[in-house]
Amino acid sequence: MKFISGLIIFAWATVATFAFDARDADAAFQAYNTNFYVLHNGFGHYKKNLAGGHSDFWTQAEQIEMIADAYERNSDPRARQMITESINGFVSHHGTNWLENEFNDDLMWITIACARGYQVTHDDTFRQLAKFHFDAVYQRAWSTNLNGGLWWKIDNRTKNACVNGPAAIAACFLSEICHDPAYLGKAKEIFAWERATLFNPNSGAVYDNIHLNGDVVGPVFTYNTGTFLGAANYLYTLTGDTNYLHDATLAANFTRRRLAHNGILPAYGTGDTGGFNGIFLRWMARFATDQQLWPQYYDWLASNADAAWKVRRADNLSWQNWQTTTPDRNLDSWDCSDTIVALEVIPAQRPAAK
Repeated sequence: MKFISGLIIFAWATVATFAFDARDADAAFQAYNTNFYVLHNGFGHYKKNLAGGHSDFWTQAEQIEMIADAYERNSDPRARQMITESINGFVSHHGTNWLENEFNDDLMWITIACARGYQVTHDDTFRQLAKFHFDAVYQRAWSTNLNGGLWWKIDNRTKNACVNGPAAIAACFLSEICHDPAYLGKAKEIFAWERATLFNPNSGAVYDNIHLNGDVVGPVFTYNTGTFLGAANYLYTLTGDTNYLHDATLAANFTRRRLAHNGILPAYGTGDTGGFNGIFLRWMARFATDQQLWPQYYDWLASNADAAWKVRRADNLSWQNWQTTTPDRNLDSWDCSDTIVALEVIPAQRPAAK
């Protein structure tokens, strides 16, 4: 066992073996793109489902992040090109000003996607899109009501983890890509509000939102624990303040202990919730990498990637319920994105301890 900031983390007692490997990540990503990716005149997007359509605003943003995950795994130049195609496709579909969208969290998801896109491509248009929309959302959504925090929607009725966690991450990205410490200050401010308002420091739970009357409402979703620990990890990396490391560890352990069932992340079903686990795994894997915590978490995370790949169907598509074989029917692309993220961000072999 290992002590971190007063917490005890238990490594799994035995070394498990898993069936997935790097070739499986390639095969899964290829199958996903074959079935869902559309490229026309240089503009890319993901279909809503196998029958067609167009992924929704925020899920398209997260699918761009999924491509960035693939690029970070193996520096594939095709994935790099797809990031450019997809952000340009997003702009072609939604324009360059997204403030008509009433959901502030939607704009934070695409802000993160554009910031990551800039890191990979160095296309300054992507950095400017990220900066403009973060600044605009912060201006319209931050208020002193409920002691701070960002409103979820422009109706200003609830303040939610799904906007404040991603906003803290987005501000961390902007502090680096814009070389502007003011964004780090905003990241600290947003995270401090979420921690004080929606986080349970005794259990590690991250509750969904707070209403105007002060009622804090659940349930606890994996994507909220994921962005909370992602923001905490990023802030620890940027500041060295071990309080952030402590909070990230609490949220990670809560997810493993309370949200997973027999170690496997929950099946939320189709719709907006279909890709929640991929978001958690993205930030959990980054936390494990940045803080060299793979010895503590690898078996658990790899068991999820393994389960995701094992339930694939004949065309290598795998949906979000990793305890049931993927059905032979029309599938939503968002529901199948969890598996891609799992295979991209979780190494096929246990990283060596440093």
